[in-house]
Amino acid sequence: MLIKTFGSAVQGVSAYTITVEVSVSAGTKYFLVGLPDNAVKESEQRIESALKQYGYKIPRQKIVINMAPADIRKEGSSYDLTIAMGILAASGQISDEKVSSYMIMGELSLDGSLRPIKGVLPIAIQARKEGFKGFILPAQNAQEAAIVNNLEVIGVNNILEAIEFLDGARQIEPLVINTRELFSNTADQYAADFSDVQGQENIKRALEIAAAGGHNLIMIGPPGAGKTMLAKRLPSILPPLSMHEALETTKIHSVAGKLGEATSLLTTRPYRSPHHTISDVALVGGGGVPQPGEISLSHNGVLFLDELPEFKRTVLEVMRQPLEERRVTISRAKTSIDFPANFMLVASMNPCPCGYYNDPSKECVCGPGVVQRYLNKVSGPLLDRIDLHVEVTPVTFDEMTATRKAEKSAAVRERVMQAREVQTQRFSEMPQIHSNAMMPSQMVKEVCQINEAGRTLLKTAMERLGLSARAYDRILKVSRTIADLAASEDIKIEHLAEAIQYRSLDREGWAG
Repeated sequence: MLIKTFGSAVQGVSAYTITVEVSVSAGTKYFLVGLPDNAVKESEQRIESALKQYGYKIPRQKIVINMAPADIRKEGSSYDLTIAMGILAASGQISDEKVSSYMIMGELSLDGSLRPIKGVLPIAIQARKEGFKGFILPAQNAQEAAIVNNLEVIGVNNILEAIEFLDGARQIEPLVINTRELFSNTADQYAADFSDVQGQENIKRALEIAAAGGHNLIMIGPPGAGKTMLAKRLPSILPPLSMHEALETTKIHSVAGKLGEATSLLTTRPYRSPHHTISDVALVGGGGVPQPGEISLSHNGVLFLDELPEFKRTVLEVMRQPLEERRVTISRAKTSIDFPANFMLVASMNPCPCGYYNDPSKECVCGPGVVQRYLNKVSGPLLDRIDLHVEVTPVTFDEMTATRKAEKSAAVRERVMQAREVQTQRFSEMPQIHSNAMMPSQMVKEVCQINEAGRTLLKTAMERLGLSARAYDRILKVSRTIADLAASEDIKIEHLAEAIQYRSLDREGWAG
């Protein structure tokens, strides 16, 4: 008897359906074909042990299992339940009436219980798209799949529950989640708030500009000045995620297996802070089975690199292309996978190895040329792609002990959202552009027009600082954001002057 069951494979952040054809006929031996990897081949032992726990068995007949399309490699242990249900239906141990109506996925333990799997959200989206009635999967993953509406999500704890459900002996109520309600109830719940930060008003202003225009930012200052603390609070002033952004971000975390059992939908912007010992593959993504890296996990959020010069040079250089193109392409001999990577880069660094170069209160002990060599660990092309360079100075005792409450993140976010609304209208005919930072060079001339006084000021700055053409574009984009925050249609000279001052690392005086 021939039975078809359906599973799914994830490639990048998209899923495609795998048809598992099971034929049980006279003869002996067990054949599993269709380019399975070792984890799939080992499913026979897991299935046999799991079925024995509940009085079922793999029949001692000729069993041929084909996983189609046969030219695509099938990887992982999540096909255990798919294959097991196919064997039971093809051998007449359960009814075959419902089997082909459901997407079935899950990894089996030897005792018949089910382990959670990765990539559930893209699989559920694909299952609904292809018209499946429902999705049978481990109960631990049910919350994640249930955010896809118009799809019955049947969470099971063990193989017996799946057998009895498909055989009609057990009723399992589909898990239903009101996605809109969940999204509105949990959106923008951040533990850290700008009101916790005393002083540092100039840095808060720079972070507000960065958030309003989606600009990359680097903070330079001595240890303990508050660089990390300020970076952690940046997501709290970014505009709330839209439903589309939330689903897109959740898909990436689902594929990487980063969603917890209780998490179904990411409703706050991700904040990723990898250690400086990270490898280039872990940062950008890749591996034998291409997985998203930290760059993609921070999609629609913030990637914070603390102590930037301590990262390996190769790690920093792989970020240059994703910063420009806002996606990561992993190329292999037979395939090429794109992971989205629309993130804000926020970096921090000490000005020198000891940390106190240019510090007003402590003396730098670094020798001649040491400061310049330290700064040269970060390449010029990478610094060119960072729009705002900000010097952070330590907070004074009077500022730390002040009783006046600082401005809350919610108030700053309101101004940021108003500036983003202006940009949304500006780029309404270009859906791929969402903020000033994403403007291509040809559009900068059109959108960021300046008067004669502004041109003179910018020319002087370009000559004195030795700025590149890319830095010129960055200054214009930042000045456009500053004008948006001020609700000004034109870029005024004060907007341009403020944007120019955010090029600290281009100035003389950092030469060491």
